[in-house]
Amino acid sequence: MAYKVSKDPRTDIRERTYVPNLLRGLGITAKHFFRNLFGTRDTNTQVVDRTGSSLMTTVAYPEEKPIYPEGYRGLHRLVPREDGKPRCVACYMCATICPAQCIYIEAGEYGEEAGDSEDRVIEKYPTQFVIDELRCIVCGLCVDACPKDAIRMDTYTHTPPEYTRQNFVYDIPKLLKGAPVSHPSDPWNKREGSDEPHHVHKEAHTRIGEGLVELKLPHGDHGHHDKALPAGAHAGHQTVVTQQGPIQVTKFIK
Repeated sequence: MAYKVSKDPRTDIRERTYVPNLLRGLGITAKHFFRNLFGTRDTNTQVVDRTGSSLMTTVAYPEEKPIYPEGYRGLHRLVPREDGKPRCVACYMCATICPAQCIYIEAGEYGEEAGDSEDRVIEKYPTQFVIDELRCIVCGLCVDACPKDAIRMDTYTHTPPEYTRQNFVYDIPKLLKGAPVSHPSDPWNKREGSDEPHHVHKEAHTRIGEGLVELKLPHGDHGHHDKALPAGAHAGHQTVVTQQGPIQVTKFIK
């Protein structure tokens, strides 16, 4: 029942004891409690789209698991080759770019006993590849820096709980998982041994430009421009003129 608030709270015993406001707050709390306790609860993974009489919007994990977006970065994994070995060539680029310094790598070299196998083409491999998941800030820079697509963060899983800190340090056996990946630009797909190939291999992400690119000289140097062109070149040819002569230009396709 509503009551009229006095102009001077110091003279009203009800205002001084805060009993009406206390009962009003307890009533609101009890109303939401019983509504959520006996009401129907929507288990939609999208919390903002839930409907029903219950106002519960939390996720009852692990019974309810939210759907991760496509750009979510989960646990790291080392990508295997077709022979089961990691694609990592121990270039240290991921460990160098990591801002949290949570990646540790030790490199080894294949010996002469490897012969002409594909391992001799790679020359280096990781003897140790360790990631401290407690220090990782999930920035994904290691994935962007890797030139061989050897590390990914596409597992869509959280770091599972452990009892000791040492269990959060992932080594090669725990990181190496997933389907094998092969690219046309892999060195072990170019040739069988470590000898230099007879042909010039074109990478899958590049192409050699047709002709040469014309060098644009500053205004007023037209006389020197004619002397700089090589023999047989004329206007309309794509030429790059340097002190060493014309050079081929590689155009990168993004």
